[in-house]
Amino acid sequence: MQKSIKRYFPVFVLPTLAAFIIAFLVPFMMGIYISFCKFTTVVNADFVGLNNYIRMFRDKDFLHSLGFTAAFTVVSMVTVNVTAFLLGLALTKGIKGTNLFRTVFFMPNLIGGIVLGYIWQLIINGVLKSYGVTLTSDAKYGFWGLVVLMNWQLIGYMMIIYIAGIQNISPELVEAAKIDGATGLQILRKITIPLVMPSITICLFLTLTNSFKLFDQNLALTAGGPGKETQMLALDIYNTFYGRNGWEGVGQAKAVIFFILVAAIALLQLYFTRRREVEN
Repeated sequence: MQKSIKRYFPVFVLPTLAAFIIAFLVPFMMGIYISFCKFTTVVNADFVGLNNYIRMFRDKDFLHSLGFTAAFTVVSMVTVNVTAFLLGLALTKGIKGTNLFRTVFFMPNLIGGIVLGYIWQLIINGVLKSYGVTLTSDAKYGFWGLVVLMNWQLIGYMMIIYIAGIQNISPELVEAAKIDGATGLQILRKITIPLVMPSITICLFLTLTNSFKLFDQNLALTAGGPGKETQMLALDIYNTFYGRNGWEGVGQAKAVIFFILVAAIALLQLYFTRRREVEN
């Protein structure tokens, strides 16, 4: 068996490896290079050094989008994970119709981002209309509209992960804690949360990365309005690259910084949350 695996290993790996290099690695390396160039197409790129990065950090739209995205990510991570965890707890208590509730809560995750954005634009604008405002009347409406949309889409998905973690807790531990006189809150703090930390790590990572990368929902719900006050980082990069003549290199530089930023924050989050994981 081992000889067969070694013999045919290159046959199975080579197509996937070639696809990875052609479709991801080469464009990624080219993207880093052209972030240091002024260009309209890849073949006419002129090296300009750090000029694109200097222009990027002088761009007020980019700095505002960075702050807006960071605030949105923090709020979304808290609201999504707290709500999903509480739902996960509730739906592991043997409530009648649990499977139906799980299915219903998970379904919004199956809807595409653009469609989801337009659905919630109609719903929220319909509610705000009675107050004489819309999502793009003020940045605060757009911000909380995006938070509501993100919660509705991700809570069910995160809930499933939390349910899997909660159900993996040994019933003997909980029973022993009850016999020793532990209250429900003490069991939650001392047993449930520590033992569900692997699920918390995964859910925080997914929520963080999805929040930072949000694009299609942002485009459909507010398109960055009013002005560019609700424009998130991904949408700012898109508008810079395709909407501002002569700024293609700056848009690519923003994309590189965006990748580094998301990767660094995600790795830090994984590092700190994994340190708190314990064995079941």
